[in-house]
Amino acid sequence: MSDHEQLRTATSHGQSGDALPPVEQHAKQYETVRYAHETELIEDYVELIGDLIRHRGEARAADIANRMAVSQATVSKMIRRLNELGLVTSKPYRSLFLTEEGQAMAETSRARHNVVLHFLRALGVDDSTARIDAEGMEHHVSDETLAIMQRFTEQRQS
Repeated sequence: MSDHEQLRTATSHGQSGDALPPVEQHAKQYETVRYAHETELIEDYVELIGDLIRHRGEARAADIANRMAVSQATVSKMIRRLNELGLVTSKPYRSLFLTEEGQAMAETSRARHNVVLHFLRALGVDDSTARIDAEGMEHHVSDETLAIMQRFTEQRQS
């Protein structure tokens, strides 16, 4: 019997997994995911700009486009948005700079990313896969879960 057939059989016999959560909790779950989706691209750009500045001394639109595998036009559009949000400053044909708010967001995003990355490695996920998975997960993990991931990783290192 396939996994799908087993699940359907278990469900029809009242053996379903978790029941639907209460309406308010269910709505909160989806609201949290929507918010994460709205902010993750902004956080990714700000984090990358911070990383480029830290490792290369500057962040250029061309470098961002290459590392994110997007067009320069896409990067230019996002830079305008980040500028409007007060996260970056830029001048035509010059490097990008993070504002204080942008720097704080970059540091928070990098810290979250590192916790998830180290957690996945501690579970035995290979480095390449852990890096890919951490890139998406960092935006969707609660502070509570992040703290538990961190404790788990620290305990494994002891």
